[in-house]
Amino acid sequence: MSDKLDFVVNGRAVSVTCDGTVPLLTVLRDELGLRGTKFGCGTEQCGACMVLIDGKPEFSCSREAATVTGRSVTTVEGLSNGGALHALQQAFLDEQAGQCGYCLSGILISASALLARNSKPSRAEIVMALDPHLCRCGIHNRVVRAVQKAGDLMAAGAQP
Repeated sequence: MSDKLDFVVNGRAVSVTCDGTVPLLTVLRDELGLRGTKFGCGTEQCGACMVLIDGKPEFSCSREAATVTGRSVTTVEGLSNGGALHALQQAFLDEQAGQCGYCLSGILISASALLARNSKPSRAEIVMALDPHLCRCGIHNRVVRAVQKAGDLMAAGAQP
């Protein structure tokens, strides 16, 4: 069965014809070519597939694509603005907060949602916001520093 799905991805209106029961992640990666969002566990346990739906972090691996009709989806590709890095992306580079990088797209998405509602989060707030993410590289302290730094950059006028 094919459904026509109309929604916004990274600020651009898209229309996709597909089985609406397939995971949103599949539509993003296979139909729209947005490969930044990763498939990790497929069971909402690792956060690699996280995207923003109407500004809220959501797992895309288990969410049916049809549920985003008429909504706005932001992937990690949508964080940058006209090729300029998002303050988070710059802070993660500055703090070397990536090892293998597989989980980073999901972490960046959740961190961007946190900073959108609280530009000066405490360490505990950052840890809580990133709790749904599993990273086996052991870079947690660097990730927290990067999120704090991004908040500082944004407070100083950097592009969110």
